[in-house]
Amino acid sequence: MSIVLLALTLPSKVHATGTPSVSDATVDASKQPADIIVTGRAANLIGIADSASEGQIGKVDLENRPIQRIGELLEVIPGLIATQHSGGGKANQYFLRGFNLDHGTDFATFIDGVPINLRTHAHGQGYSDLNFIVPEFVDSIDYAKGPYRADVGDFGTAGSAKFHTIDTATPFITGTIGTSDYYRLVAGGPRKLGAGDLFLGGEIRYDNGPFKIPGDLRLFNALVKWTGPVGDGTLRTSLQGYHVDFRSAEQVPQRAIDSGLIDRLGYLDPYLGGATTRILASASWTQDGDSPITALAYANYYKFKLVSNFTYFLDDPVHGDEFEQRDSRFVLGGRVDKKFAFTLGVPVDLLVGADTRADLIAPVGLYHTEFGQIRSVIRQDRVDEESAGVFAEATIHLFPTVRVVLGLRGDGYAFDVRSTIAANSGTSTAGIVSPKAAIAWTPFRQIELYVNYGEGFHSNDGRGTAITIDPNDGVTPVDKVSALVKARGYETGVRARPIDGLTLTATAWWLNLNSELQFEGDAGETAPVGPSKRHGYELSAFYQPAAWLTVDGQYSRSYARETDLPPGADHIPNALESVISAGAVVKYARASAALRVRHFGPYPIIEDNSVRAKPLTVVNARLGYDFGRIEIAADLLNAFDAKDNEIEYYYTSRLPGEPLAGVDDRHIKPIEPRQLRVSATARF
Repeated sequence: MSIVLLALTLPSKVHATGTPSVSDATVDASKQPADIIVTGRAANLIGIADSASEGQIGKVDLENRPIQRIGELLEVIPGLIATQHSGGGKANQYFLRGFNLDHGTDFATFIDGVPINLRTHAHGQGYSDLNFIVPEFVDSIDYAKGPYRADVGDFGTAGSAKFHTIDTATPFITGTIGTSDYYRLVAGGPRKLGAGDLFLGGEIRYDNGPFKIPGDLRLFNALVKWTGPVGDGTLRTSLQGYHVDFRSAEQVPQRAIDSGLIDRLGYLDPYLGGATTRILASASWTQDGDSPITALAYANYYKFKLVSNFTYFLDDPVHGDEFEQRDSRFVLGGRVDKKFAFTLGVPVDLLVGADTRADLIAPVGLYHTEFGQIRSVIRQDRVDEESAGVFAEATIHLFPTVRVVLGLRGDGYAFDVRSTIAANSGTSTAGIVSPKAAIAWTPFRQIELYVNYGEGFHSNDGRGTAITIDPNDGVTPVDKVSALVKARGYETGVRARPIDGLTLTATAWWLNLNSELQFEGDAGETAPVGPSKRHGYELSAFYQPAAWLTVDGQYSRSYARETDLPPGADHIPNALESVISAGAVVKYARASAALRVRHFGPYPIIEDNSVRAKPLTVVNARLGYDFGRIEIAADLLNAFDAKDNEIEYYYTSRLPGEPLAGVDDRHIKPIEPRQLRVSATARF
């Protein structure tokens, strides 16, 4: 709260605007003429981007977007869906390119260069919780799909997103009130400090939610960031603090609703919920000039607790199946890279770099609970996981209209697991090499064609590299996991800009994953997951015919199969097959309006495709009016009060009085009913 109050006292003078930043993993700003300012989706990326499926989302693209939760910011990426099957303080569940990404296993996310995904996480490998990001403090998002970029390592198989925070802004304060006891206050602003600018910002939020169990979400966010000249470059240092605690309305079996045991927004276990704390410090320095060096160092303290219950009384008919997961860690890391430009008969741009990271986790634990209290330890571990990677990426300008990109990345990992079960302790190492290649051809000024190839990987949970027996019974032998799982991707695409303001892209892609065993944090053991193959296509359009009107639309289709299962029984559960999203923003004089629709079609929730989830369609709308220093806006979320489900699963669970073997059933999390949120923003 002190950060919010401090922001209100800041002087009204703004010393600089936020510097547009474009990730090396997508668009290289150094390739652009100096008089071009990147404005997000309206930018012309022909001759700049290295694939049809990468791009940048600017702050202007986010300002009038009605969203329910922070994870939906990623839905600006064509084909990506963010849902929630638990309470609002938990990481979202993400879907892209035929992947049920869970909470981030095959999608890498970063903020100001710092990796967000948490490996060997108590709840899920690659856990990517974006709730500590404040939308008003986001300057841009760079995204790239597929494993085609050499500077993205772990988890970057389906793609990656890089958030960049603002350096400074006009001082402001925004208050929001909404249905279901929703309250939010966010403020921020700059002041001079030495030769640079200090930005101070904070957010507090309370959300009780529409479910029968009070959500009681209490969230605090703070950002302190200094940007200024140091030596012959620019230094950015930041400190972020975040804490949330909440109660959860988990997915529930459909039969409990159909029988009248609970209603559609009801719950079965009142003791579910969790808390997360994150403190992140980082410093990055970028040298000025045509061949800059960029150096980054960061330290992250993280603490997590989550109580869940998915099967109720299936495994323990007396005390129930409720369990708790805990994670406490320090993450230390850094990165350095340098750009070169030279001629070897033809112009060459070269990026070389290295990164390193150490996760010191003590403990990461899984516990059997009842009424929210720990009854027994299933397993509790101390894990040190260290990694180092080196990469190089050369862009060769063979002809004025042809670019060839060649990349290579090498990664090494070391695991040290010390478990409460001696047989599940051990050390191991692993390494992987990932080549990349791309060709971009611009036959005409208005069109560019791309062909991409890349190998990437995701790491598996470190506990799985040492496991030998099932921690649930201490006897049953289990297999260790492969520490690093290779992915191989191919893509061809086209980007066209037939008239000013209109960008069209089309992409066809293929992605294969090697055979693997996957460690399941919810069970504390490994489960076999066979090799898989995915393919699909994506169509996207963005049109800004006038400064006051923006329209966009995307359609994606994906096919996902496990290759070691017989045809007909090889579907991958929860792999979305079709996604449609579209929207429009109108700004006229001081008034603004935005409308967005997202839809995903039915998809398999069991391998033989005999049970499919129902489709979802939701419409969000926003109206705003700027009075000058004061702006009023109203967001109507789920405007038509759809009764669809955000997520569906199909598995066995048991309610009291049911057969001990349990019942196979759909388990659903309904979309939240229509909500109205009204905001007022004051600028100073």
